[in-house]
Formats: sequence, structure tokens, C-alpha cells
Amino acid sequence: MIEKIRDLIEKPIIDAGYILDDVMYVQENNTNFLRIVIDKNEGLINVNDCVKVNEVLDSILDDIDFINESYIVDICSKEKGSE
Repeated sequence: MIEKIRDLIEKPIIDAGYILDDVMYVQENNTNFLRIVIDKNEGLINVNDCVKVNEVLDSILDDIDFINESYIVDICSKEKGSE
């Protein structure tokens, strides 16, 4: 499932000017997260970058619907995602 999602979202993320570092599906405190870790060539990722990538991916993730349970999409920086 993760590889299918990665294959579908990597190009739109690159087209938006970012790097897809990792895709994870994790459960934390009984909440499921689809964590998408991004980076960019220049500077640090900020909240506006995460919002922009979320907007790019929103309809794509809604359309693919690979995940049958409820989850939260978490777009985060490589620094946060690797903790």
C-alpha cells in the first residue's frame, strides 16, 4: 500500500518544488497517521510548505482511497519525521 501511495504522490510533490523523503502509515495513541515526509533543496521546511504540499495531495489522496480505516494526513519535514 505505501509503495502505491508513494508512486502516486511523488511526481506531484516534485512538480511543486519539493522532495518526497518518506511515506509511513503509523498508529499513535489509537490514531492512524499517513505521514508524508518532505524536504527541499534550499532552506528548511516551514508550515507554509506543508500546507502547500497538503493542498497538492488532497484530491489525489481522496481519489486513491487505498486506506479503509480513518486516518490523519501528516505532512512534515524531514527533521520532524525522522524523530
